[in-house]
Order: sequence, then C-alpha cells, then structure tokens
Amino acid sequence: MDLRRTPLYEQHVELGGKLVDFAGWEMPVQYEGIKEEHSAVRTHAGMFDVSHMGEVEVEGPGALAFLQRVLSNDVGKVEVGGAQYSCLCNEEGGVLDDLFAYRLGGDRYLIVTNSANHVADLGWLGRWSRDFDVAVRDVADRYAMLAVQGPHARVIVSRTLGIELPPRMRVTTARVGGRPALVCGTGYTGEDGVELLIDPEVAPAIWAELLDAGVVPCGLGARDTLRLEACFHLHGNDLTPDHNPIEAGLGWCCAEGTGFLGSEAIARARRDGTAEKLVPFRIDGAGIPRQGNPVLAAGEAAGTVTSGTFSPSLEVGIGMAYVRADLAEPGTAVEIDVRGKRRPARIASKPLYRKAR
Repeated sequence: MDLRRTPLYEQHVELGGKLVDFAGWEMPVQYEGIKEEHSAVRTHAGMFDVSHMGEVEVEGPGALAFLQRVLSNDVGKVEVGGAQYSCLCNEEGGVLDDLFAYRLGGDRYLIVTNSANHVADLGWLGRWSRDFDVAVRDVADRYAMLAVQGPHARVIVSRTLGIELPPRMRVTTARVGGRPALVCGTGYTGEDGVELLIDPEVAPAIWAELLDAGVVPCGLGARDTLRLEACFHLHGNDLTPDHNPIEAGLGWCCAEGTGFLGSEAIARARRDGTAEKLVPFRIDGAGIPRQGNPVLAAGEAAGTVTSGTFSPSLEVGIGMAYVRADLAEPGTAVEIDVRGKRRPARIASKPLYRKAR
C-alpha cells in the first residue's frame, strides 16, 4: 500500500530525515539524531511536522449537546477560544482515542484526532451525530500542522511570523503566510510552545522561515521520548479500547455527570476501583524497556509495559505499564523482563522528568 505524505515531505527528504511508515504515513523518525533533537526541545526550540494528525469540524445548534454525549470531559466549560483534552469512549468505557477539542465559535468546534484513528473516529462521530442538529465534517485536508516546542519556542514563533500567541490551553486565529490559520497553545512534549494549523500550500515556506530562525527539525523519535518523560499517553500503546480512563489515570478528564458514552462503566470503575493501573517506572541500572515487556513482582507476572524507551534527560530506561493495582504506589520495586533479562525497576511519580527551577 502506498504511504501518504504530508505537504512537507520534500523538506524532510532535503534535510536527510530518516523516513518510516507511521500509521500509513511516510514520516521522519529523526534527522540529526533522537538525542540531539530531544535536547533541542528541552533547552531551545524544536519543530515537528504533525500534519498526519486528523481534524474534524463540528458545527451547529446541537454541537455542544453532541460533544457532551461523545467526549468524556465537560465541554460546557470550554469558552470560545478555549481548548480541552478528552477521551473518546465506547459504551463499555474503553478508550477509542484521546483528543483535543478547540472551541472556535459559539457552536463551532475543531477536534484533532490521532492519525491512526482518524477514519474510525470520523465514523464513530458520524454515527452518534444523527440524533443531534449538528454537522460533522472531515477537514484534515485543510490543514498542515506544525508543533513548535521548547523554552524559546514562543518567542521565536511570535517574532518570526509576526503574530500574537495564545496562552496555554487557548486557541486563536491569525494570518500565517498570508492565509488564515489557527494557533493553539497546546503540545505533546512537556515544554511550552504552540501548534500551528496552517494552509498546506504555505507550509513549506513557514517551515523554512522557522528553520532559518534557529528552530531545530525534530522527528517522531524525539517526540516519543519527550512525551514519555512527561507521561503523556499514546493511543495504541497506553490507551486502548480494552482499558478505561480510570485504569489509565485519566479520571480527571471524565465528567460522568454529562452522561457521555461509557460514563456509567467509568463511574463504576471510579467507585469500585480497578484490577490494574497504568503507572510510570524507571529502570534501576542498565536496560531499555519496550512495549510488551512483562512486569514481574516477587518473580510472578504482574503487568505489561505499554511504552518504553531510553530517557535522554534522565539517562535511564523509562516507561509506562499496566500493573496490579496493589503495586501502583510510587517507590514500589518491580522487575522488567527485557529480552529475557530481569531488570530491577521502581514505580515512579508523574511526570518522570521535572525541570530544575
């Protein structure tokens, strides 16, 4: 099957990006190197092409009621110009996707989906929209998306593009490259920054401007190490339809009182507790954990690693895993079976990486 390409494909080739298949897209996993790109985001400013993400526009008199039905958070609390994180759940409370909703107007919202789930999400939303006075539109082709992240990201973007940036968890409109754009105060790295949803035709020029201003191009490899240090979930790894938000530690974005799909099952899980919990951990010593590695306690199977990597900031192996609920307390000693070798580890607190102040 032919892989899809973003509007910045040629730029990735010119920069020598190592391209891989990611959810059906030909995407750069790294340029200079994961460690170097990771460090650039933590200390300066890095830029990711995330144009493979999906966008869905929801508009109409019934938009709020519809989103209250399908999203786990209380969308009614989002003001115009606001952003909110939610889970998209099935009737049993399993997580179909995690996403951001941006309120662009009184009854107009934009939802950003994970690329691997975009088609399925669109079908799910379309199915449940029939009972509401609302239009659900696939608008992914309207946008290229750049994530500029790091302690210097905001200053560079504002100065280079000549635009005012919104605060954290806000969205605003602007003209970027002479075309209408959305500027979002969100990101996936644990650093400050913005995400730019821009016209695909001007994306190469904007990419070049930001590179000339000193922003470092970064691939999906650094995006993964950064998000894991921050304990941000990745759907398909840490979130699946087989687990509910309470197990995943996302009860804070579930407002069961709104009656969203799966809310009754999630309320029961919150009330009664769950057999497993998703927790971060650190390896004590050598060893790099990977998805699927068994977690052991007292020599017996006690869970499974969902995400694992080597942390460039902490210089140890880190990860997240579903473990027995009685093992979820930070400081609990466990072992991770890394390719047949038992590596001692400890359950940790979130986030795994905290900046010195």
